[in-house]
Amino acid sequence: MTGPSTSSRLSADLVVVGGGIAGVSCAEALAVLSPDASVLLVSASPLIKAATNVQPLTKYLVRFDVEEQDAACLTQRCPTVQVIHDEVVALHPAGQGGQGGQDGGELVTSSGRRVSFGRVCVCAGARPKPTLTDHPLVLTLRDTESVRTLQARVAGARRVLVVGNGGIATELVHEVRGVEVVWVVRHDHISAAFVDAGAAEFLMPAATQDSMSATKDADDVAKPVVKRMRYTEAKAEPSQGAGAALGPDWHAHWELHGRDESKARPLRVEYGCEVARMLPGDDRWPAYAELTNGVTIGVDLVVSATGVVPSVHAFANGNPTLRLHDDGGILVDEHMRSSVPRVFAAGDACTAGWAHAKHWFQMRLWTQARQMGAYAARCMVADKDGAIAEVLQDFCFEMFTHVTRFFGHKVVLLGLHNGQKLDRGEWEMMLRAVKGKEYVKLVLQQGRVQGAVLVGDTDLEETFENLILDQVDVSHLGEDLLNPHVDVEDYFD
Repeated sequence: MTGPSTSSRLSADLVVVGGGIAGVSCAEALAVLSPDASVLLVSASPLIKAATNVQPLTKYLVRFDVEEQDAACLTQRCPTVQVIHDEVVALHPAGQGGQGGQDGGELVTSSGRRVSFGRVCVCAGARPKPTLTDHPLVLTLRDTESVRTLQARVAGARRVLVVGNGGIATELVHEVRGVEVVWVVRHDHISAAFVDAGAAEFLMPAATQDSMSATKDADDVAKPVVKRMRYTEAKAEPSQGAGAALGPDWHAHWELHGRDESKARPLRVEYGCEVARMLPGDDRWPAYAELTNGVTIGVDLVVSATGVVPSVHAFANGNPTLRLHDDGGILVDEHMRSSVPRVFAAGDACTAGWAHAKHWFQMRLWTQARQMGAYAARCMVADKDGAIAEVLQDFCFEMFTHVTRFFGHKVVLLGLHNGQKLDRGEWEMMLRAVKGKEYVKLVLQQGRVQGAVLVGDTDLEETFENLILDQVDVSHLGEDLLNPHVDVEDYFD
């Protein structure tokens, strides 16, 4: 990786800003799609994040790991990609102060470099939402460095308060050992950014059971008790899902143990509230957290994992023609183009401004960051070659898909899994639950599957993916649709 002391002027045909999964995916695709073009990746971190162990589960659903790597790993894979460690502080498009020879404009970095580009893709990611940031006992969990700090501070803790209800908070609550955990969520159930109240109830026993202890409920788990319910949902609350910068299974290489590992991990959940303020400590606790529900809790540490906001201020400042969405992301069209010519955006930094397919919506997740980064590369190359009009949008934007793990369970989300975008009272849920083993929820509208939540090793993702895409009327199947002894695919052979 080139350091800040090198030449103050650089130029490249194609520039990518951001060494996260969107930026690296974009740079890798550019190297393949346009091998004769010069490609430059500007990363604010000395390490980059790459997708590894990529495993397609279905046509649309892909599981992968995110690995932090030295920039040299990227240049070894893609020799035409140059990587510099620097931070972009300003964007000067052509005709607005840009003086580069690539016609697209110029970037200015914190080290004083001026980078001329033909086309640039902003993959600058997102930054944590500000919350209680001034208190010394509040740690915002966002990247590897903050996890390293967390590991050190948890080691001497008796009680940790976790604030947030997304993926990072959910995984953190499960991984912390030997310390009392108080989980503060502003919703009426856990993991609300991803799953419904039913799935949350299914997950709670795993959340409260310490994985270091014996599986005392093994006999109960093995019982094939299946419950099916079908009812009309009175209210569909759209998921606001904010994504997280830490990748899938970020906790796998970290030991988050408190001072007393011999004790089972107590978990207490405070629902429907947030932290109002931090109060001074005393001889019992270093500080107290006052919640909006009136409860005050003594703590050794508060960990904030409340989501992110797009990190685009360096590009928006001084560029009134760069359109931003209300959520702060750079607004992009169906070809990932911003409102400024030759400036593209992908991943957490952007907001999809095109007319979405029925079963797709945006969440700031690693899954979509990887998809957007690779697709933006296609569009940049086509734009360079004058063929942008011929680019068809990738099929991954036809349906929302995501796979992760919560509390040791595989979790697959397909389509409108929580009834997003559907009118209230016009959709139904069909459920199947086997205690400790699996939870299956289907969202149906007029006899057609619109979404699914699959918890556990159900092996149903391909079946329901096809039913969502094909929009086949399954009303004649009744409860056989979730009968574990019936192969639904036999009905459509």
